[in-house]
Amino acid sequence: MKTYEEWKVLAKKIDFPNTAYINGRKVDAFSGDTFDCISPLDGRVLTKVASCDKADIDIAVKCARDSFNRGDWSEASPQHRKKILLIFADLIHENADELALLDTLDMGKPVKLSRGDDLPSVVNSVRWYAESLDKVYGEVVPSDMSFLGLVLRQPIGVVGCIVPWNFPLDLAALKFAPALAAGNSIILKPAEQSPLSALKIAELASEAGIPDGIFNVIPGFGITAGQALGLHMDVNMISFTGSTKIGKLFMKYSADSNMKKVSLECGGKSPNIVFADVADLDAASDGSVGGMFYNGGQFCLAASRLLVQQEIYDEFMEKIVERVKNIKVGDPLDPETEIGTMVDETHTKRVMEFIQTGRQEGAETICGGDQIMIEESTCYIAPTIFSGVDENMEIAQEEIFGPVLTVIPFNNADEALRIANNSIYGLSASIWTDNLNLGQTLARHIDAGTVTINTMKKYDISFPFGGLKQSGIGRDCSLHGLKKYTELKTVNMAITNS
Repeated sequence: MKTYEEWKVLAKKIDFPNTAYINGRKVDAFSGDTFDCISPLDGRVLTKVASCDKADIDIAVKCARDSFNRGDWSEASPQHRKKILLIFADLIHENADELALLDTLDMGKPVKLSRGDDLPSVVNSVRWYAESLDKVYGEVVPSDMSFLGLVLRQPIGVVGCIVPWNFPLDLAALKFAPALAAGNSIILKPAEQSPLSALKIAELASEAGIPDGIFNVIPGFGITAGQALGLHMDVNMISFTGSTKIGKLFMKYSADSNMKKVSLECGGKSPNIVFADVADLDAASDGSVGGMFYNGGQFCLAASRLLVQQEIYDEFMEKIVERVKNIKVGDPLDPETEIGTMVDETHTKRVMEFIQTGRQEGAETICGGDQIMIEESTCYIAPTIFSGVDENMEIAQEEIFGPVLTVIPFNNADEALRIANNSIYGLSASIWTDNLNLGQTLARHIDAGTVTINTMKKYDISFPFGGLKQSGIGRDCSLHGLKKYTELKTVNMAITNS
């Protein structure tokens, strides 16, 4: 990891990509429009990025369709696609400093996370799916001797990948890596708050040897580029990560167009349940703080509802508060920084409004609750803890997507389960208990796609990842995340003796 000074020097030298990437070429928006890409670190305009709309989506979809139909990627041997994707992964690794810095400057993620966590994860995702793509088989259907029944897995076609701003490349890779591995053409629409790294990585895809038209990136706003992609009649699938509100729109877009396949990873309000029988309260408190305040709470898996059994409530909260007060908030370019900025001023205002709402609802701020100014930026928020929270308060029900933890006491396992499931979301949950029978029983009954016991390790490329209820439809990661970018086709052939 570079030093603080080295990152600052590199930040002054970096070139910011600012055009769309269609058919292997950098292109301006068809309209010529641009939007300002503003860094939350200091409010400066990093560059003016092409503001694409329906016209650009139409062009990109046609190029993606033509490239798919050519067959030089969709019909290439698995060994060939694997070779190219492994080269792609190597190029991402070689350019990891620049890609990480683009994300840090673009959306305020600490470089400690963008370089130390995100980019290794991106490289791993591409390599993992490159190595797995030739290990997904079709089927031979049992039948009588007069027929040969085959079930084939074929690439689905043109896939629209729409990703949020909190993990610009990491979440993008969980979509484009398996989609490419399966043989599809993709159109990646990054969030307007953080488009830069996606534009850069498209260049690396071409350099790796991915054919023109297979990897396209269209920057723009959700209401224009995103909607046009969702409604397009020649897009076969939308893979979306973002808010539940917008995810529902893509379901509607599918119904209003060609009934394209839709995979959604949406919001969360994850419960984190700590029982009194936990022997190692330090491990539980470390996990609880990390599971909430990682990336400033700007991640869907944030363990934002802390449920603590009454017997240990006071003792446990002392540990939590002590740890939270020691979290370093500061310049994202400083490798020591743990929480950087919120993504922009609009989101900062939104989070602060939630904090004000919590106070108005009667919850007590026992830590943080303040907006902080560092250098020239007001996009910093002190990590915040609310006690005296009722489970039905707005701050206990809504996804805040910032460094705000709500704490709710409980008496027994039945009450903890009821509170945990009192949510429209079902993305993840965590349980801390030395009674593994209790942990396993609760894990089976909690409405969540992922449940961890005595750990906060909720993500691994080998595990299926996705939610229940209004947290989404479908799964990313694992072989399930590859198979969803394919269609099953049945071929039944008559066998004659002649």
